[in-house]
Amino acid sequence: MIAKELLEPRSIVVCGASSNVQKPGGKVLKNLIDSGFKGQIYAVNPKESEVQGIKCFASVEELPQVDCAILAIAAKFCPATVETLTTQKGTKGFICVSAGFSEENAEGAALEKRMVDAINAVGGSLIGPNCTGFLNTNYCGAFDAPIPSLDPKGVDFITGSGATAVFIKEYGISNGLKFNSVWAVGNCAQLGIEDVLEHLDNTFDPEKSSHVIMLYMEKVSNPMKLLKHSRSLINKGCRIAAIKSGGSAAGSRAASSHTGALATNDAAVDALFRKAGIVRCQNRQELTTVCSIFMHPEVKGKNMAVITHAGGPAVMLTDVLSNGGMDVPHIEGPKAQELLSKLFGGSSVGNPIDFLATGTAEQLGYIIDACENDFDNIDCMAVIFGSPGLFPNYEVYKVLDEKMKTCKKPIFPILPSIINVKDEIADFINNKGRINFPEECVFGNALCKVYNTPKPQPENVEQPAIDVARIRKTIDRCKSGYLEISDYNELLDAAGISRKISVEVDKKEDALAFAKKVGVSKDMPLVMKVVGPLHKSDVGGVTLGVKDLDTVAKEFDRLIVIPETYAVEMYPMLDGTDVYIGAIKDETFGHQIFFGLGGIFIEVLKDVQTALVPITAAEAKDMLKNLRGYKILEGVRGQEAVNLDLYAEQVARVSALVQAAPEIVEMDLNPLLGNPRYVTAVDARIRIEK
Repeated sequence: MIAKELLEPRSIVVCGASSNVQKPGGKVLKNLIDSGFKGQIYAVNPKESEVQGIKCFASVEELPQVDCAILAIAAKFCPATVETLTTQKGTKGFICVSAGFSEENAEGAALEKRMVDAINAVGGSLIGPNCTGFLNTNYCGAFDAPIPSLDPKGVDFITGSGATAVFIKEYGISNGLKFNSVWAVGNCAQLGIEDVLEHLDNTFDPEKSSHVIMLYMEKVSNPMKLLKHSRSLINKGCRIAAIKSGGSAAGSRAASSHTGALATNDAAVDALFRKAGIVRCQNRQELTTVCSIFMHPEVKGKNMAVITHAGGPAVMLTDVLSNGGMDVPHIEGPKAQELLSKLFGGSSVGNPIDFLATGTAEQLGYIIDACENDFDNIDCMAVIFGSPGLFPNYEVYKVLDEKMKTCKKPIFPILPSIINVKDEIADFINNKGRINFPEECVFGNALCKVYNTPKPQPENVEQPAIDVARIRKTIDRCKSGYLEISDYNELLDAAGISRKISVEVDKKEDALAFAKKVGVSKDMPLVMKVVGPLHKSDVGGVTLGVKDLDTVAKEFDRLIVIPETYAVEMYPMLDGTDVYIGAIKDETFGHQIFFGLGGIFIEVLKDVQTALVPITAAEAKDMLKNLRGYKILEGVRGQEAVNLDLYAEQVARVSALVQAAPEIVEMDLNPLLGNPRYVTAVDARIRIEK
């Protein structure tokens, strides 16, 4: 619970207040005064008696009772100041814009902890330290600029970087995006991004609360908390977009399996956001554009009408939408011809609907009405209308505004002439309260991301039935490290994961006995591979298509002497497309499941999907469609298709297995051979840590 004294204070003190508005202590006081805060404002500065017209106290000991404190003083003075305020002045709300804490060194971390301990002791709340502050409709407790004009239906913006917040606000404000609150949480010493989301979730009011949340994160401290409250908020009608930075390959972990090499922090974030229903963005422009789309009615389908008076931007937007999974469907028929008759000669209504550079406001109205009422294959509209500078666009933008008020289908204004008609665009944004998308391709890519982001996965899902007791018995008797073949086969069988039937032999006579038992022949060839070396193919440790006893004996003699080999594995040769399933346990995110094309292709293509457990077969099957190599799974050039239902079920069974055995830290099923009849694991590695 965030203290009411932080959110709705009756009185605020600025510690370190200054008359110099180029200093944080001066600027935060000015912003507080300018924000129209209705309560009492105090200032503390031992060198001043009055600051910006506010009476100034020499120390916090001299203050009356005060709800909220904004600290703009040296880090070394903050703990004692907080202790005085909490114990003597009843203060429970704190915003610490000061730096020099845990972000700097151990000494700073100790100061930070002391400050947090004092605030926790009274049930208070802290934003910061090392932040730009906090802003809501009650007051501005931030020292940065610009300070947006607040709107209860605007965006709730939570950021781990104050400087980045400045740039995001600047871009958003300039295009008409409105804000309801800005939480720059800094070091997250007490309140982090997940805690603010929890507050927004717990206090959500469908009539009064903002329905759009914007996040900028440099770390995910509590993935399950983020998942819980994001999912809850989205299910209540909110929409969330986020940047999670710091996910490049430089952050990848070294590991001894294919799955370990794939399991970057960034892959986990992708999986988390997908499960939560968060639209992941890669830059500030994309983030503000997605949130601007969220401020419009939700797009219910993928079919867009591109309405334009300029051919080039319409073509580029059409390309982006088509490449991103949306559609710009052809428009034809009597209603289309009727619309064409109302436009100037040379116009086109096939979609894009181009009504030429000479198109009028009246014609734009005709087009929008037709898309709204006459064309059932249209779900939403993008209107591209700039100006070569020949005449003003006030009438066009007036019609656009009026149609946006009455049409049920969403309309997105793309007004690119930010110089030629800057006054008209300013009127559209400031007086009509609209948002402009100045670049059509940025808008198109953002809309496709919104369209392609799935709804949150249910919190409770049904997993396949597995033999948990058998799994626990096997795990409990095994030691940490990679499991022996017999042990991991036991786990696979208990989880119902299809695997090849094999033996592990260390004597030639045993190899020959198995070959005779299964009837080795050209119709029943065997596979022989070394047991021991990590990458078997790299050491020449795999022989395929063994068709007679002489070859069995010869290959056993060759394989058993390969360094690190202590046995030879043998099994009937299967056929099909190489696919893959892997799992890895992350200390922060828990278990992740990876699946996609397998064999050597996993190293080259890395064409995999990632999900956090639990994952259902239905979810896995849907995610398979996102693979670049999906057509291979469907079967190409005479190659048999992979049974996707069986494949997806195997993914779900791996998910159930790692839930039953959280000691599994790495697991590879690579490859599984898939065809219409079976999807069977032919090689596996499982590592556990007790």
